[in-house]
Amino acid sequence: MASNRSFKTVKAVLTSALALGGAAVTANDALAVSLSVQLACATDYYAHCSAYSPDSPQVRSCMRSVGSGLSKRCVNALVAAGEVSAAEVARRRGTAQTASR
Repeated sequence: MASNRSFKTVKAVLTSALALGGAAVTANDALAVSLSVQLACATDYYAHCSAYSPDSPQVRSCMRSVGSGLSKRCVNALVAAGEVSAAEVARRRGTAQTASR
């Protein structure tokens, strides 16, 4: 009987571990950016946000805070990938132009 309980315990632990592992993969996939964005934004990342892991939520926050300071190539790639809308880019550019006057 003891071995039957041990088997059930091991099975429960493995099932939980697999479920948690699947959730972690899903969370990482949600943070992943396309290769085209990685290539287009590499210079911006190293210039502004390299203190953070490239696949971390902090790097996204950092890049957003840089905003209008990002290169046109990076911004275009972010828009094409759906990471940011063209309307948001236009709004931020309008705010940056107004602030610089």
